[in-house]
Amino acid sequence: MDRQHRVMGAIVGSAVGDALGAPFEFGPPGAFSTRFPSPARGVDTEMCGGGTLGWAPGEFTDDTQMALLLGQSLVEHDGLDEADVFARFQRWAQADPPDIGIQTSAVLRSGHPWDTAAAEHVRAGHRAAGNGSLMRTTPAAVFFAPRGRAASTDAARRISALTHGDPAAGEGCAIFYEVLRVLLDGGDADDAVADALPLVAEPHRAKWAQVCDPAWTPADATEANGAVWPTLGSALWALRGSTTFEEALRLVVDLGGDTDTVACVTGALAGARAGITGIPIRWTSVVHGRVPGFPGRWELRDLQLLAVRLDGTRHARLHEPPPTRGLEPREVAPGVWASDLDGARRSDRDFAVVSLCRTGGRFGHDVQRFAYFTDDDSNSEIATVLDDVLDDVAALRAEGKPVLVHCHAGASRTGLVLRAWLVRSEGLSAREATQRVAAAWPHLSTWNGTFTAALQELARGTR
Repeated sequence: MDRQHRVMGAIVGSAVGDALGAPFEFGPPGAFSTRFPSPARGVDTEMCGGGTLGWAPGEFTDDTQMALLLGQSLVEHDGLDEADVFARFQRWAQADPPDIGIQTSAVLRSGHPWDTAAAEHVRAGHRAAGNGSLMRTTPAAVFFAPRGRAASTDAARRISALTHGDPAAGEGCAIFYEVLRVLLDGGDADDAVADALPLVAEPHRAKWAQVCDPAWTPADATEANGAVWPTLGSALWALRGSTTFEEALRLVVDLGGDTDTVACVTGALAGARAGITGIPIRWTSVVHGRVPGFPGRWELRDLQLLAVRLDGTRHARLHEPPPTRGLEPREVAPGVWASDLDGARRSDRDFAVVSLCRTGGRFGHDVQRFAYFTDDDSNSEIATVLDDVLDDVAALRAEGKPVLVHCHAGASRTGLVLRAWLVRSEGLSAREATQRVAAAWPHLSTWNGTFTAALQELARGTR
């Protein structure tokens, strides 16, 4: 898998986990699976919003808000400027975010300077081993990963200490950085933990070894999961007990308690393992939010851009696609339509839109899903993405929604999904599906050999 897919998986996965867990925060164990016993792929998904603070569906919380501030500081300064990070955190806290941790709030509003505020909080006798420094740290773990273990773990401790004066929190962040660094290279999380534990300061090593042990489960926790130990321990436990992003997130949200933060941390690790293509599009497509005290609205494309910048392409810019012909939508199969980018953008708002290219932003339709396809031979997880798209199309059609599929020109990627839909829904062969789509949609292009191979493989599996 391309490393950049893993990096985007970590950044986007963290925000997705945050938004997925937020409505269930402080709720009982099992509440998520009670409400969603099976995947919800239609108009209404598991990104349900609500909770004690009334989050919108897909809206991220303070976990991601602070992470974005940290990530932007690292990119703009091309490195760690602790005073700048702390100042951004203070500006955010002064804007009265709807959710802010008790410990984080006390430190940021204490009036002490950046290099003493957290330490003063500890000296005053307050608890300081919460998960508030772990929840926000994924962008820094991505940024420092290429610099190696020593630089990465040192940065973890320094960033944690801005608000969390208990070294136990910093040691947990250091372990997280090492695990994410290894996952981004396609390695194993437990191997990374084994290598990281000897680097943990001796007073904290035994506790962290216990929580990170493969035999540990959340039932063994001696603290609520608002503490740093069970948060990271639960994330590692969920990785071991799952093979997909979706499975890992279901496990941790079902733990109850501090669900947004535990899911946020798990989402980063599971996203790095699965890559951006392994995160369900019904979740990534709606993730969004604002950072109080700072302008702008964040959505999927902004998170992806930040990921690319953190990974080394500092001057990357948002893609603004050129105009297209504006092809009128045409029904190719019952309830499934085709168009190009501008045709879809201007289409009837009743359509559920499946976008297979970069669009320059949302269209304004109530339902719009964004799938990660590129029109070349670099789609390493094409079968995974195609299955995800087809499952969502089936669910939307079952609810009576007309589905409009498009890519930039409405040709190759659009043609792949349309043909795959006919293979899946009507049992056609790849050749039969191609002939059927070509007769109804003259803009079909079949030049991409990897798309043809994926379609043939789907047909073999369907039959």
